[in-house]
Amino acid sequence: MKILQLVQTLDPSTGGVASAVSSLSQGLVARGHEAEIVSLDEPGEAWVEEAGLPVHALGHGRMGYSYSPALLPWLRAHGREFDRVIVNGLWQYPSFAAWRAFAGGKVPYFVFPHGMLDPWFKRTFPLKHAKKWLYWPWADYRVLREAAAVIFTSEEERILARTSFWLYRCTERVSPLGVAQPEAIGSFEDNEFLAAFPELRGRRILLFLGRLHPKKGCDLLVEAMGSLSQRHPDVSLVFAGPDQVGWGSELQARVKQLQITGPVVFPGMLEGRMKQGAFAAADAFVLPSHQENFGLSVVEALAAGVPVLISKCVNIWREIEQDGAGYADADDLAGSVRLLDRWFATPKADQERMRVRARECFARRFEISRAIESLLGILEETHG
Repeated sequence: MKILQLVQTLDPSTGGVASAVSSLSQGLVARGHEAEIVSLDEPGEAWVEEAGLPVHALGHGRMGYSYSPALLPWLRAHGREFDRVIVNGLWQYPSFAAWRAFAGGKVPYFVFPHGMLDPWFKRTFPLKHAKKWLYWPWADYRVLREAAAVIFTSEEERILARTSFWLYRCTERVSPLGVAQPEAIGSFEDNEFLAAFPELRGRRILLFLGRLHPKKGCDLLVEAMGSLSQRHPDVSLVFAGPDQVGWGSELQARVKQLQITGPVVFPGMLEGRMKQGAFAAADAFVLPSHQENFGLSVVEALAAGVPVLISKCVNIWREIEQDGAGYADADDLAGSVRLLDRWFATPKADQERMRVRARECFARRFEISRAIESLLGILEETHG
């Protein structure tokens, strides 16, 4: 099967969609299928060159809608070369162009909304939601209605998506995302992350890994640790991720105001052995997010055997708790304090058992071969 993935960008600093497209595409190739990507990146950008499979980079889209005059002609000229098309995301021109190119045609297209139908956006950004309503009936509603299937990455996402717009009809399927089992980094002494931040050696590390963005609840982690650090002076926070909205300086200032005991580190975006070193050094992974469609960083933590402390707005929280791989609570300050308190009160032996359960949870639910098998089952339901 030859599969085309359509995505706005492969830039890893933009978050989970780019990572999901890369991991699923590489997993499909590993299973003997062909996969190519068309994106609105500029040719020659680093993430395009490093993708490891064919990427048709058509150049940046215009305005906030990411309109690209080259995209629809490209899809009409080359779309029939593929057996299936996967559209990643909504509310931008690429999904509308895919509908225009493939709706009612011989090549079926599928849509991953990637959490973009979550009612959290309706509650948090009511003006933007009102704007979406202006083109929902003639654009994205039709994109979903005419798709061979709309693929949600968790049952929670599927249920939530039904509540954002009253005019809603599509063929729903659920298929998780996944990541490959990471390679072991070697001995603890060879940990490149700890070598770069030696002040963290010998400390219990709570790791946040993701974009520094208000949606992610980074401030909740800072405030919660501010109220607990005097009782746990051996704990350090690590906020690893790109600062796309300039929030990092405000978080660092708040850390100083709260007089949090011990070093709090902001290393920026981590990749490769530095990322794996951070996971290897972490006592627990923390993500008190206000909205998380799936949480690839959560899955990466599980793969590394790191227990996860997450909000119940991370859509895979039920699976995490069911498998005993972490704790979940509300996405507010009280919930974040309870999460940390609960972790600190967990006996060391139980924490070690949770590490084992984290790896088991990953292997059973989120290893990339499981995700690919599930996705292929959906793609093969429809014959072009």
